[in-house]
Amino acid sequence: MPDDLLTRIAACRVCRDAPKYGARLPHEPRPVCVVSPTARILIAGQAPGTRVHASGIPFNDPSGDRLRAWMDVSRDTFYDRRKIAIVPMGFCFPGLDAKGGDLPPRRECRELWRDEVMETLENVRLTLVIGQYAHAYHLGADRKRTLTETVANWRKIRERHTGGAVYALPHPSWRNNAWLKKNPWFEQDLLPELRAAIKACLTDT
Repeated sequence: MPDDLLTRIAACRVCRDAPKYGARLPHEPRPVCVVSPTARILIAGQAPGTRVHASGIPFNDPSGDRLRAWMDVSRDTFYDRRKIAIVPMGFCFPGLDAKGGDLPPRRECRELWRDEVMETLENVRLTLVIGQYAHAYHLGADRKRTLTETVANWRKIRERHTGGAVYALPHPSWRNNAWLKKNPWFEQDLLPELRAAIKACLTDT
């Protein structure tokens, strides 16, 4: 059952106590994963940042505000686990690199938990795949050489995957402001169709 699975995930300390890849996690793990078997939408992201690590609430930061705007959903709807599952590639904040940016998601999460989590999501009709690490896991050969090429291929990606439509998205971080300006088609063409698909998933009974 998902509640038992989430309890086991919450208790995981592998990256701190017995990491398989790289250095030990330098802080207390705080796994963040929102799952329900009734969820119709899956948000597959990267890993919690510092603010999410502090609060334990996924996308509880400016990136989350932008993502909710992209989706055109309220905060209450976004955090209704019965409707929307939020499953990052790494469940814990991975720490910062020498330049102050977030390190990549811990690979241990994928091996230990992700396939088991995905098996519980039997009612998902729409998946938002956010960022390069999630692209690599979910898109397979549809992942192109660059993020821009991958996202620009959104129409083919959306229709090609079984088990519901898939939308490949950039990360909603402020770091991608320049990318959004260079690629106006994302907001002009992709987002209206994404919003319509999300509305249909949330309202269709």
